[in-house]
Amino acid sequence: MGKQKLVAAIDYGSDSARMILADAGTGITLSEQAMAYPRWANRKFCDGSVQQWRQHPLDYLEVLQELFKRSLSGGELGQEIVGIAFDTTGSTICAMDRNGIPLAMHEEFSDDPDAMFILWKDHTAVEEAAVINDALKSGTTDYTMYQGEYSAEWFWAKILHVIRRNPKIRENAYTWAEHADWISCLLAGRSGPEELVRCSCGAGHKALWNSNFGGLPSREILSSIDGYLGKVYDSYKKPCTAGTSLGTISKEWAEKLGVSENAVISVGSFDAHAGGVGAGIAPGTMVKVIGTSTVDLLIEKEKNLKGKELSDICGMAEDSIIPGYYGIETGQAAFGDNFAWLLNIMLWPLENVCISENPAEIEMIRKIKEKYRIAVLPELEKQVLLSGHSSVTALDWMNGRRYPHLNENVKGAIAGLSLGTTAPELYQAFMNAAVFGSKAIYDALVGAGIEIKRVICVGGIAKKSPYIMQMMANLLSIPIMVCNEGQCCARGAAIYAAVAAGIYSDIHSAQEVFCESYHADYYPANVRNELYQEFYRQYKSLGRYAEFEDT
Repeated sequence: MGKQKLVAAIDYGSDSARMILADAGTGITLSEQAMAYPRWANRKFCDGSVQQWRQHPLDYLEVLQELFKRSLSGGELGQEIVGIAFDTTGSTICAMDRNGIPLAMHEEFSDDPDAMFILWKDHTAVEEAAVINDALKSGTTDYTMYQGEYSAEWFWAKILHVIRRNPKIRENAYTWAEHADWISCLLAGRSGPEELVRCSCGAGHKALWNSNFGGLPSREILSSIDGYLGKVYDSYKKPCTAGTSLGTISKEWAEKLGVSENAVISVGSFDAHAGGVGAGIAPGTMVKVIGTSTVDLLIEKEKNLKGKELSDICGMAEDSIIPGYYGIETGQAAFGDNFAWLLNIMLWPLENVCISENPAEIEMIRKIKEKYRIAVLPELEKQVLLSGHSSVTALDWMNGRRYPHLNENVKGAIAGLSLGTTAPELYQAFMNAAVFGSKAIYDALVGAGIEIKRVICVGGIAKKSPYIMQMMANLLSIPIMVCNEGQCCARGAAIYAAVAAGIYSDIHSAQEVFCESYHADYYPANVRNELYQEFYRQYKSLGRYAEFEDT
């Protein structure tokens, strides 16, 4: 009897990385591991006051090796791995030298935040994004037509910000790469800039590659912003789709990870896109990845998008998510992060006033905080469910607004506070705001003619908060299905790995094996519908006022 064929999938998130080993023939997960990034845990190279979020490449490499060590446990399973794929956050980019090595790996840049990977949620490039946006619209071609307003979270804005403020990076950075591209090509022994393969997800959604433009926005436009961007343009090759083989793993990395030298490395992808694939995305199916933020994903044939004005309500890129389709990506800049903010405000006295050096007291405080997170907030939710009303209105723009109508300068807001306002009311206001933000996006897509037959929700909130899910079903007037897969992004990456290794001919075939079947978990109901419609009108009204104040 022959050996089983395994695929390894590594999901690099914002705070930690997860790895699964799966049987490529059955889709069954055999092993699951997770590990936090050690430097990031201490927020090294970060400055929250200016929205600067940076990660050291060594965090990625050290965690990768440890995850393989734990998953293989010194056994022979590594020799049965036929495919490896990565998904990462994006746009998370880093400056590379002429050999494709991140500058942060050099001693002279080892403590320079600008030499690190610039995490997706880094918002230091807001001014540069505005400059780029104006330039992209200035010529005969509007290069924002597929993505809308250019974001500070994206490729060109982050590069421009760093090279404007840091001459040493400008002088030494030969090119820049997405995390997903760098780590995949590194393992395939293709880390040199001329060998670097860009994934369609990053190229289309963040660097604005589109075949209708003949590739990237023109070199002339980019160079008019800054001559350095023309240099990056020259190093940028045509992207490839996730699930495409980069070749087999290098001998060096096969030895480091303890895997077969015949293991195929797949072109990488973004985490949300892999999550969409792992959840079972298909035409007419929206996958809503709900976490610290949300990413709403759809796929559609290009012919069905012609004549639709979508640039203000979503981003579109060819061959992203699944080859042969335009990947549609929209979402909220903050969802769970809003609740985390409220929790941090409530816990501030415990964390900053009850200071102790006594180990027993420190452990007691830790347990109180954990109990608060696990027990108290669900209790607040129960109180909200019983009360069914609130005079407080909040906006979900604590990290700016992505869609509809991207505006990274708007801020969150709370209205209707009084001396009688309670913690459950505040909690409800932020739950309402989160769902209302999702409704605004959904309504905009449907209003523009995008067909959505079903919604699959992925993530911890989808599984842990029936209240939020039922509210979403009610307000969107569509059944909601909840994905039970705990590592949906990694599972999508496993599908890419299996396709790259030739186990399946295409992603749809692999999904039939790897993805769960669904039934509706939440149906629309009219319970307190008029009340919530009134809350939604208040939300929209507060949004108009808050944005007017911003301008």
